[in-house]
Amino acid sequence: MQPYPPLQTLLGAALLRANGVDVAFFDATFDRGFASALDRLRPDVVAVCEDNFNFLTKMCLEPNRRLALEIAQAAQARGIRSIVNSSDAADHPGVYLNGGFHLVIQGELESSLVEAVAQPAAGVRPPRPPLSDLDRLPFPAWDLLDFQPYRRAWKQAHGYFSVNLAASRGCPYRCNWCAKPIHGSRYRAYSPARVAAEMERLIALCAPDQIWFADDIFALSAAWASEFAECVERRNVRVPFRIQSRCDLMTRRAVEALRRAGCVEVWMGAESGSQRVLDAMDKGIRLSQIEEARGNLRRHGIRACLFLQFGYLGEDWQDIQATIRMVRRLQPDDIGVSVSYPMPNTRFHEIVRGQIGSKANWSDSGELAKMFQSQQPAEFYRALAHALHLEVRKTGSSRDLRHAWEKVERLRAQPQAASNRPLGAPCSF
Repeated sequence: MQPYPPLQTLLGAALLRANGVDVAFFDATFDRGFASALDRLRPDVVAVCEDNFNFLTKMCLEPNRRLALEIAQAAQARGIRSIVNSSDAADHPGVYLNGGFHLVIQGELESSLVEAVAQPAAGVRPPRPPLSDLDRLPFPAWDLLDFQPYRRAWKQAHGYFSVNLAASRGCPYRCNWCAKPIHGSRYRAYSPARVAAEMERLIALCAPDQIWFADDIFALSAAWASEFAECVERRNVRVPFRIQSRCDLMTRRAVEALRRAGCVEVWMGAESGSQRVLDAMDKGIRLSQIEEARGNLRRHGIRACLFLQFGYLGEDWQDIQATIRMVRRLQPDDIGVSVSYPMPNTRFHEIVRGQIGSKANWSDSGELAKMFQSQQPAEFYRALAHALHLEVRKTGSSRDLRHAWEKVERLRAQPQAASNRPLGAPCSF
């Protein structure tokens, strides 16, 4: 229960308004009355913009696609032209065109949206060169959003209110399982002054208790982080914020600057405690850098949280045990557990293409379903994730924890849990 406003849609709305287009905004987060909104507003065109700053959208979860196609069909039934921009539509344009959309915008939305709305073209609009100067974009059209449902949901579930921003786009690293259908591999950041100004505006509008920076990588350089801290201090807009980054970027200088700016939590893609698996992923980090990042964040009182990924091609029980030992040694403040997911147009997808069955998408982010033949069944990964979460979050009794690990061992020993590569020696928890 961590709903965030559709930042990409609000950016698109602001850009259209800046170019003289009248815009109405429909927020599908809490409202399913889209058909009624169409009847009331009778727009000339509907633009469906997936939130490209939410990393889960790259996994093309099945409900996202269903909802988008429902919107297209509602527009089509009323003779209204529809446009879509999303990771899934970029990878599978035919599904969306056959499902009722007139136009699929590939690549960054802002590079093509104004022209696409003005011209009644159909088919696929290939990606344009990405924007080089993000500071030229308008602020998101926050005035169109009703913050109250978000505030209520956050307060009821967590006791505080969090809102999302983005300070950059793209990622220059080459992890072979990571898809970049929208922003690509070129990293571009707003200026620190622009980000601080946007924080100031958002604070005035809704007074969030916390900010989530949805960047794939926040503050690629320690110099940017230092300048950002100075801008935050100058404008007096220090609000606790959470970010995603890489272990090898969490240097002492960078972490000190992040703390000055208000950072309270960093999520890092550790992925595995096995260097062999990290190298196979082309992750580009060493296990020692994960440990160094943990130490630097602990020194400054910033929560260090690790993304873990199980089920990569060739992973065996020794690799899984190495990850468990890493978690116990580093004692992260929280973890997120996933299973290797072959996304289109990645090297990893090409490697396992021949093993992928009929299931190509998850229905939700916690499904952890087996995506190719040599992975273990979903039940094994769910049990492993549950046991690790219990241990890290300390949410159960010692008896609960023991039973959770016993279930992992039981599933590991079952014949149906066997992979193409044996899981190895008995467990020694």
